[in-house]
Amino acid sequence: MPRRSVLYAVLAALAMALTFTAAKPALSAATPVKIMPLGDSITAGPGCWRALLWDRLQRTGYTDVDFVGTQTGGGCSVPFDVDHEGHGGFSATGIADNNQLPPWLAAAKPDVVLMHLGTNDMWGGWLPTSKVLAAYTKLVGQMRAENPRMKILVAQIIPMNPSSCPTCAADVVALNNAIPAWAAGLTTAQSPIVVVDQWTGFDTAGDTIDGVHPNDSGFQKMADRWYRTLARVLDGDIPSPSPSPSPSPSASPSPTPGDAGCSAAYQVVSQWSGGFLGEVTLRNDSAAATSGWTVTFTFGGGQQITQAWYAAVTQSGATVTARHLSWNGLLMPGASTRFGFLASGDGDDAVSAVSCRLG
Repeated sequence: MPRRSVLYAVLAALAMALTFTAAKPALSAATPVKIMPLGDSITAGPGCWRALLWDRLQRTGYTDVDFVGTQTGGGCSVPFDVDHEGHGGFSATGIADNNQLPPWLAAAKPDVVLMHLGTNDMWGGWLPTSKVLAAYTKLVGQMRAENPRMKILVAQIIPMNPSSCPTCAADVVALNNAIPAWAAGLTTAQSPIVVVDQWTGFDTAGDTIDGVHPNDSGFQKMADRWYRTLARVLDGDIPSPSPSPSPSPSASPSPTPGDAGCSAAYQVVSQWSGGFLGEVTLRNDSAAATSGWTVTFTFGGGQQITQAWYAAVTQSGATVTARHLSWNGLLMPGASTRFGFLASGDGDDAVSAVSCRLG
């Protein structure tokens, strides 16, 4: 072979080698990237979002990955790496308070953690969002103590709407709305925290078996959301902590004054295809305490209330009437209260005639 042809062949081989090297995920190395799915029963059993995520990673070239954890479990529609750290019935606060995470981390040695925790902290409505975030903070510290370069993907958790927990739907939204700012305050270049929006577009009626635990369509949605962010992290492209889209509140209209010393403000907290979550804040603008209140507003696009909390809510046609409950009727001068609801339809359609009455 002529000398020039040999030179061309060598250069071509080098170029091809560089191409293949650049195409490998940035976190790939001689040993696989260890990924720990961390959560409760939504992760544990059967936790088929893990199977669907693993399958998609393999099919799209991310083969140097290893799911790790002290637990195993499968039974899903595709073969997958069954190791995980999902524990049915466990809460974020319980895991943090009892220091259960450090031995799990020591055994599994993960490089990346996928954390979907908080569902079991919502039951009963007694645990404030700040307490759950404090637990998250402790868990992040324990992850970094085990591995200072830990990549941490934290889910804005899927919605929950069980019949036995009327406060859960709103409490999940409150937690999810607080997560991006929490993550932004703790993320570092060495150990980034990336928020994954598992909430938006997830329908408890169609995507769960009981208002809490995903069915097949729910698991698919979860896997898709994890994949989008995890693939970027494996490629070395670290997203900012704030996800897109996120269930952050839409702009709130100005309070509408009532005719009896009060004002009421309506806002759409978050929405998805076919439904939305709304909230109304009522303020006592009078100089005297009140023992009760009523808020009335009118939907503009055929929306229907499906569930409400912190008020007795009725709907007649397009008109919605909300009245205080036994424990939140008393409002001192200048004090406020609020109630929330789930509704079908489009939250962007105008709401008119928001009014309130004291007494």
